[in-house]
Amino acid sequence: MNGVTTPMVEGRRGLGRGLSALLGESDAENAAGSAAAAAGVREIPIELIQRNPNQPRRRFAEAEIAELADSIREKGVLQPVLVRPAPGMAGEYQLVAGERRWRAAQQAGLRAMPALVRDLDDKQVLEIAIVENVQREDLGAIEESLSYRALIDRFGRTQEEVAQVVGKSRPHVANALRLLNLPAEVQTMLADGLLSAGHARALIGSINPVALAQEVIDRGLNVRDTEALVKRGAPEKKSAPSATRRQAKVTDTLDLEESLSEVLGLAVDIRDQGGKGELRIQYTTLEQLDDLCRRLMRGV
Repeated sequence: MNGVTTPMVEGRRGLGRGLSALLGESDAENAAGSAAAAAGVREIPIELIQRNPNQPRRRFAEAEIAELADSIREKGVLQPVLVRPAPGMAGEYQLVAGERRWRAAQQAGLRAMPALVRDLDDKQVLEIAIVENVQREDLGAIEESLSYRALIDRFGRTQEEVAQVVGKSRPHVANALRLLNLPAEVQTMLADGLLSAGHARALIGSINPVALAQEVIDRGLNVRDTEALVKRGAPEKKSAPSATRRQAKVTDTLDLEESLSEVLGLAVDIRDQGGKGELRIQYTTLEQLDDLCRRLMRGV
């Protein structure tokens, strides 16, 4: 919290290509504040620096910004931000890396701040921004997933190439991308910190992930409990059966399902094939199972 961050130097230690490869070795040292490269750093009016609308990180902790602003008031900005000429805006610049410092510098009342200017294309900008945030572990799980998706969809990267750029394993990238298969409501719960990435991964592919996610939050379940909950089955909405389901089942069977569901308070599924089949009753808590067992064993 002293105004100095070190992600660009650390990029050469175990984070794939890192910033040293994306920028070039000397540029990475410039971005890290190397004294030998000081001539490449300019003092640029803060009002001429605009944020990158495609910045992977969407949420910034105000307390951290305020603490860094206090440090900047005392010691100044010790590490320059990385910028490029703003596309279509002569004389202005767009942030590539260092938005946290830029925000804190504004809060500290600075009129100008040190910046390293580089001509970079959109793909390089996105890659550098992702690498910087991943190195500092600042990206939330959904922010990270959306960043990887952007590299793949917008710039034709493969999962393997993305993994090499950000210094992660291909399975890590693949698992991150799988989170985007969750409904928007569950993604929001994850982004808000109500669920962990482990909880969210356990919900992928479940029948009703939104209802399950809410139950996980309400009951304070850990990841292992969440996995067990998913295996037991998700609660089904008590709505009219779909057209496809109606076609597959006769009216009497559907009526019986609905009657049993109303009596038990649980989702019921009858699968009949010529007088033989299965009766499935779905529960979502052990309490529901205990209650169901008591009902079935009455009079035995």
